[in-house]
Order: sequence, then C-alpha cells, then structure tokens
Amino acid sequence: MKKEEQKRIVIYPKDVSNITGFKPQSARKLLRNMREALGKPPRAFITITEFCEIYGVTEEEIRPFLDLS
Repeated sequence: MKKEEQKRIVIYPKDVSNITGFKPQSARKLLRNMREALGKPPRAFITITEFCEIYGVTEEEIRPFLDLS
C-alpha cells in the first residue's frame, strides 16, 4: 500500500528557515511581521499560500524545503 503524501497548509519557522536560510530567530521574526502585515492576532497561523503570495514564490518552488516528516 502506498503511503499518501502528507499535505498541510501552515508554514512553521523551521520551514521558513529551510527556505530562506535564515536562522530560527530571524524566521520567527519574519512570520511575526507577516502576521502584523496581514492583521492577524499574534498566535495565528500563516498559510503556505499567504507566504508564497507575500514573497513572490510558488508553492511548487518551496515544497521541497518543507519538513513534512
């Protein structure tokens, strides 16, 4: 039986760190700034789609960098 590919819609600081090469603290700050720019509350999730729209990349480009384990 084939294992179904995992999918998720939320991006985490570790993912941002993998994508950008930023250190974890800088990745957290980037997501915090995104929340503020989007008018979201402090603990709200940022979706992969929102990240891609703001930074001008496609989901296909960043999928290999996402930690789906």
